[in-house]
Amino acid sequence: MNGAPGALTRRDLLALAASAAAAGALLPAARAEVPAGERHGLSIFGDLKYAADFRAFDWVNPEAPKGGRLVTLPSHTGTNQNSQTFSSLHDLILKGDAAVGLDLTRVSLMVRAFDEPDAVYGLLARSVEIRDGGDTLVFRLRPEARFHDGSPITAEDVAFSLTTLKTKGHPQLAEPLREMVAAEAAAPDVAVVRLSGKQGRSLASLVAQMPIVSRAWWATRDFEASSLEPPLGSGPYRIGRFEAGHFIDYERVRDWWGADLPVARGQWNFDVIRYEFYREQTAGFEAFKSGAINLREEFSSLGWATRYDFPAVADGRVKRLQLEDHSPSGAQGWFLNTRRATFRDPRVREALGLAFDFEWSNAKLFYGLYTRTPSFFVNSDLEATGEPSPAEIALLEPFRDHLPAEVFGPAWRPPVSDGSGQDRRLLKRASDLLAAAGWVRRGDRLVDAAGRPFELEFLESDTVFARISGPYVRNLQALGIQARERVVDPSQYEKRIQDFDFDVATRRYSLSPTPDEGIRQFWHSKSATQPGSYNLAGIADATVDALIEAILAAESREGLTAAARALDRVLRAGRWWVPHWYKASHAIAAWDVFGRPATKPRYDRAIESTWWIDRAKS
Repeated sequence: MNGAPGALTRRDLLALAASAAAAGALLPAARAEVPAGERHGLSIFGDLKYAADFRAFDWVNPEAPKGGRLVTLPSHTGTNQNSQTFSSLHDLILKGDAAVGLDLTRVSLMVRAFDEPDAVYGLLARSVEIRDGGDTLVFRLRPEARFHDGSPITAEDVAFSLTTLKTKGHPQLAEPLREMVAAEAAAPDVAVVRLSGKQGRSLASLVAQMPIVSRAWWATRDFEASSLEPPLGSGPYRIGRFEAGHFIDYERVRDWWGADLPVARGQWNFDVIRYEFYREQTAGFEAFKSGAINLREEFSSLGWATRYDFPAVADGRVKRLQLEDHSPSGAQGWFLNTRRATFRDPRVREALGLAFDFEWSNAKLFYGLYTRTPSFFVNSDLEATGEPSPAEIALLEPFRDHLPAEVFGPAWRPPVSDGSGQDRRLLKRASDLLAAAGWVRRGDRLVDAAGRPFELEFLESDTVFARISGPYVRNLQALGIQARERVVDPSQYEKRIQDFDFDVATRRYSLSPTPDEGIRQFWHSKSATQPGSYNLAGIADATVDALIEAILAAESREGLTAAARALDRVLRAGRWWVPHWYKASHAIAAWDVFGRPATKPRYDRAIESTWWIDRAKS
């Protein structure tokens, strides 16, 4: 696997979490023609690609035909969404298991351009003005913007949405908004957002990309309650037929008010986008083989190498594609929950990492398709390599007394085994580290000073991972660790992940090309105790916190890169996880009925948004 349905992608609002708005950091492109003081787009360091009069993004076909159906499986989740089932149509809160795809039914003030690292351009907002040195944002709304019932989207809706998300929304939405002081309606088409003055550089971008909902519709409903009532939307799709836990249809709004805007032209071409939900991956694959599903992303190397030998592949009716991905590939791995006393000693965590034989797994299980993940920022310029630069040293030096010496040397990389599946040299090192941490061998068991056995459980929601974790479990057992795997149903799995009720859990998270305030949800001390955060390991470290703030305060991309690399070195030294593997591409299998643009955006799959049904092929 190079990913898992827990990966975060462009529609995951986590990727929109940003840091702070400073006037000098959010400059319009020099060639943009907008009224004085107003901007058609924002970027963290002022480098917008598209002028105010652009017609469409370069990665779309502006003349793409509309029609047909995309029937697929969830390949990403965010907030409380579940890739295997759903019991709610409300994905903006912590409670419940929400359906994937609900973001298709909503709009935001501005949207990402996925051929730029972080630029956003106006959707609901025709422009934004930044005042008071970056502490006040003034969004002017498009008069044609409408909810699906025909009612106008007003500044009152914007103010309600932002305020409600901050006070009642999912932690992944609420936490990044903490430096937003107020959101108000200055006029029906003018929304004013006031920031605290303590924010980082890109909170404007975060605010601009938050989902906007109807104030009137929610006035008679409990925002914090899970529900299967379809909420009133405003986006290119509305909820159609669905069967909780099994499938959901999103139907194209044929008279959608935003269809001809530059940020939407050539996009949202399918009449219906259907997501099918399966609790077991084999059943989903069989549905694809039969043609009931017409596109899927393959996350299993075994599947990619061995399962596509059925007649439709042989005769060309099914195509296999590798879509190059330049986004940071993410931090997939086994996360060690340091809220448990067993994992608090870094020597124990390092020993656990030594017991995983990636080289054997890659050769025997993955068909040599993957590369070991060394970094939390792998596949990006933010990955630390070699010796730290002078800029990195300057950031790390104040914390030298609190850091392992290795942070100031070559960047740590996972151990390389002999590929035997049970490298005795690495297992001996692991055994020595465990002994140094106070664990002693009694018979075939490791015990602590009080005689308590070393036990750990791998929490999973699917049996598919057993072939990978099984050999790892056997190596741990050889060390005297009572390791076992436990598969629970998807709803229980998500609940236990949210509540940090696990020993070891598998997850993959991808990050924005420009790290933003959302990184606090991964590694900051405050997120270690916040249910629903992505800080699965429970990292609570003052040096990590300080380096996160250095990233968020960076005034140039060079400064941001140095701070991210310094943070990467410190995180790697903590041994918070047993890193997995990655492949910088998306493995897509699709029935040969699709057309797609000649250019793929650098930072997104863009399948749901830019592909279309080719009538001649279908």
